[in-house]
Amino acid sequence: MNIYENDAVYNLTDTCVSPLTFKQLLAMDHSSLLDTLKLDYGVIAGDQRLRKSILGLYQTGTIDNITLADGCLHANELVMNTLLEPGDHVVTFTPGYQQFSEIPRSLGCEVTEIPLHEENHWQPERDDIEAAFRDHPIRLAILNLPNNPTGSVLDEELLGTLLQCARVSNSYILADEVYRDPELPSAADLYPLAVSTGSLSKLFSLAGLRLGWIKGPAQLIQKINERRDYAMISTGPLRDTLAFIALENKDQLLLRSRKRMEEDKAIVQNWLDQEPHAAMVMPASGTVGFLKYEAGFKSEELAKELLKTSGVFFVPGSCFDCEYHLRLTFTADPEIEQKGLSLLSEYLASHQKK
Repeated sequence: MNIYENDAVYNLTDTCVSPLTFKQLLAMDHSSLLDTLKLDYGVIAGDQRLRKSILGLYQTGTIDNITLADGCLHANELVMNTLLEPGDHVVTFTPGYQQFSEIPRSLGCEVTEIPLHEENHWQPERDDIEAAFRDHPIRLAILNLPNNPTGSVLDEELLGTLLQCARVSNSYILADEVYRDPELPSAADLYPLAVSTGSLSKLFSLAGLRLGWIKGPAQLIQKINERRDYAMISTGPLRDTLAFIALENKDQLLLRSRKRMEEDKAIVQNWLDQEPHAAMVMPASGTVGFLKYEAGFKSEELAKELLKTSGVFFVPGSCFDCEYHLRLTFTADPEIEQKGLSLLSEYLASHQKK
């Protein structure tokens, strides 16, 4: 994305719902909190008002269960670096976000990747989950809820299996919930050793704030805060206050994002109904889905040529070790979503004739 995103005319892979402008966010500062803000280090673990607002996205805990980070990516890294040592065993799911397997490997951990099956709505096999915990002492299980790139959420039975296996083996669970709508349950509310991470990037349309958080056991949060002292000190009062303003208006922001995603999903579903060379398991939540296509080109070649010839940008499935797929998101202006899919259809149709 770093290399190609700026060349996009029709970006159909951006995971963040139509970003707010700074002016739009400032207009939500109804109490003029920014007028008297002192730009010191602020509260090291994060402004208490902000942590209380973040806690409102969950069902359990206190602000001692919350700490802040530079986005969800950094939050995940802080959790993994705090919990993992060389020789530990980690379980994750594939296709999935590369960070979940590559950072543990870089720390000297062994990683078991459990496949998600497209024909089963991108769900894993129960036997695979049980076998992973039976075959190794698992230190940490890592997953997206919802998943990137498929948009799937573990169904209730399989999530229960994962939680039960973790309980028996006393394993931690790291749930990256950056795509989670607060209406969905959080892993951190379901299991004492579950750690949930999130941010304002996706449904809150504020990726540029780089404001993420961790919700987990208080003892682990304390250890993470000690590690943060050597890496970032604090997120600072400016970001904390802007994030607090956003969460004070969370209902408005979430309504805005849900409306956009519903519009785009309707466009995508209508397109799928008419497009013979593509299919997708439509996700129930989140901003991403994994589009399967029929063509002779592998996904990276297709994505590069489509961007060059039509300005349509996708992340290729090869980035997730899953060929003949493209990550499609439900965040673009409806006109862009419609036009980008139309150009993809033209490309697929022309390629079928070759």
